[in-house]
Amino acid sequence: MTERTGRYLIPASTHTVEEVRERSRFITTVGRADSIEEARAFIARVAARYSDATHNCWAFVAGPPGDTSRVGTSDDGEPHGTAGRPMLNVLLGSGVGDVAAVVTRYYGGKKLGRGGLCRAYSGGVKLALEDLPLEEKVRRVECRIVVPYSTVTPIRGLLPEFEAEITSEDYGTEAVLELRLPQERAEEFREVVRGLSSGQARIELPDSRTTG
Repeated sequence: MTERTGRYLIPASTHTVEEVRERSRFITTVGRADSIEEARAFIARVAARYSDATHNCWAFVAGPPGDTSRVGTSDDGEPHGTAGRPMLNVLLGSGVGDVAAVVTRYYGGKKLGRGGLCRAYSGGVKLALEDLPLEEKVRRVECRIVVPYSTVTPIRGLLPEFEAEITSEDYGTEAVLELRLPQERAEEFREVVRGLSSGQARIELPDSRTTG
C-alpha cells in the first residue's frame, strides 16, 4: 500500500505505551497527522498533557510512508540527535503514513548516555507501533460525468466494483453525475464508462480536484 497506488496505512486512533529504562519513565504517544499543522497540533496537545515532564521529544511524517517531504523532529533539550532523529527513522521505516509520535520522559536520576537515549526514544516508538490501531487511507478523485439517460443504470451498476459513490445528480437534457472514487481506479473507470456509452459520455477528471 503505497502512494503510487493511492492507498497506505495510517493510525486509526491515538495509542500510548509506557516503559521504564534505568529509572526514567518513558511515555510514547502516537497518532494521526494528515498535515504539518495537524502534526504540530497533536504534539502540542501531548506536551500540554505532560507539561511537568523533563522532555517531550517528537517526530512526524505528515505524508505517505517513507516520504521525507513533510517531516519534523525535536530533541526538546536532550543531546542533539539522540531523540527526534531516531524516532523519525523508526516512523519512516514503519510502513505507516500521516503519523506523529511524542516520547515523554520523566528523568529518573540516572544518565543513559547517547546510545542509551537513542535506544530509549526509538524503542518507545517501535513499541507503540506494534499495537497501533491502523486503517487504510484511500486517495480519492472527484469525477463529473455527462451521459445519456440510457447509460445511467449501467453506470450505477459499476459503482460498487470501483468503490465509487455519487455525490451529486442533476437530470436535465442529459444526466450529470458527480462521483468520488479511488484515484488508482479513475482512468480505468473513465475507459469503462466510455465503452458503456459508445463514446458518448463526457468525463471530467481534473487532477486539481483530487482529495484524500
